[in-house]
Amino acid sequence: MEWLSQRCPLLPAAQGCPRPGRGTLLLVVTLSLLMYPVLRSLALQLHSAITGSYVSGTHSIAFINCLNEQIAKDIARYFWKGELEESTEILLIVKTRTSKIGELSNYVRSIHPFEIPEIISLPIDQGNPLYLKWIEENVPRD
Repeated sequence: MEWLSQRCPLLPAAQGCPRPGRGTLLLVVTLSLLMYPVLRSLALQLHSAITGSYVSGTHSIAFINCLNEQIAKDIARYFWKGELEESTEILLIVKTRTSKIGELSNYVRSIHPFEIPEIISLPIDQGNPLYLKWIEENVPRD
């Protein structure tokens, strides 16, 4: 049990144990702050891989203004099952309560002809107060 009483087993007892200076503390704090985003991202990706859940903020939506339909078709090409698709799509915007998104998504998937329909939810951060009040009054609660 002699090792319990020693402060620094590598140094002679008379010297004591040197304490880390401010430089060391500053280095540790700086490295911790710099590594936090990387470690957080890795933890979220690991959680997503294990649970199969989506990590919020992983993907983004780009709203693109096009001069005409042909330019929109040129931009909107995508691959589906290894084939280049150039179909025309119509965007439907549905405003509802956030609590209703799951129900809406289930309904759309049940009637949509695509194998994987595009259903994306964005929260409304701000807007016309009268319109937001109209949604509040006209979309039933859970």
